Amino acid sequence: MPIQPTSKIWHNGNLIPWENATLHVMSHVVHYGSSVFEGIRCYTQPQGAAVFRLPEHMQRLLDSGKIYRMALPYSLDELCAAVVDTIEANGIAPCYIRPIALRGYGEVGVNPKGSPVEIYIANYPWGKYIGGEAADVCVSSWNRLAPNTMPALAKAGANYMNSQLIRMEADTNGYVEGIALDVNGLVSEGSGENVFLVRNGVLYTPPLANSALSGITRDSVLTIARHLGLAVMEQPVPREMLYIADEVFFTGTAAEVTPIRSIDRILVADGKTGEITKKIADEFFSIANGLKPDRFGWLTPVKVNATEPVTA
Repeated sequence: MPIQPTSKIWHNGNLIPWENATLHVMSHVVHYGSSVFEGIRCYTQPQGAAVFRLPEHMQRLLDSGKIYRMALPYSLDELCAAVVDTIEANGIAPCYIRPIALRGYGEVGVNPKGSPVEIYIANYPWGKYIGGEAADVCVSSWNRLAPNTMPALAKAGANYMNSQLIRMEADTNGYVEGIALDVNGLVSEGSGENVFLVRNGVLYTPPLANSALSGITRDSVLTIARHLGLAVMEQPVPREMLYIADEVFFTGTAAEVTPIRSIDRILVADGKTGEITKKIADEFFSIANGLKPDRFGWLTPVKVNATEPVTA
């Protein structure tokens, strides 16, 4: 969906007008994809609004930069404060937040050491990422990155060229999303989501070793599932388990908790959202929207005139 511009974007410590947040075409990131980024949501609360798992997201940004030898010149606390400042300056909630660190205008060659590191933080209104009550998806012909090629634990712009191929192929073939396998043919993740499935009351998800991103929402769902007393297994998942699962769902900051109705036109069970998926989604949205206690300390309050909570 199109981005709805807001008033300000945070850039290297200053709030600047949205229209001034521009790059030179010869910036390193344009030619080589040298960026790391985050996607974060701010949810409405009965008494205002709050950012979901802000420190964890910004720590992952720092970690991604470290993996790519891109030292960010701000501390975790400074980056978290910058997110809050940006949201409050624009006065919009609920919203999506996009922090990005990139290599700017300097060197043209592959070696980026002469290019400055620029950091931007934007926020804007953004609704449901995957439309409908449940998703019809396919297993992609594109694999996720093999180990020791590009680091899957870094949330890097260049990695998402692979994601674009997965998503475009799915869209061309009439699906809303694709699920990628890893180099060994085991389930990895969607183009921008982690994957969970339920079989005989047990919740399964692929381990991070299967080229899957260390998702913040993935971790939240694992925490919620264990809190609810569910049996949880992080283990390799063969493709055929997707077809015989009782429930399958995506997780991610954009996707939140999205049920999957069918895979390769094979219905997941009876095609209806399963009870375990419903329980996890209800707990997730209730905590995010302040309808249940923040028992895990996931929310960072912000001061904005928030609208009504979104619970689905």
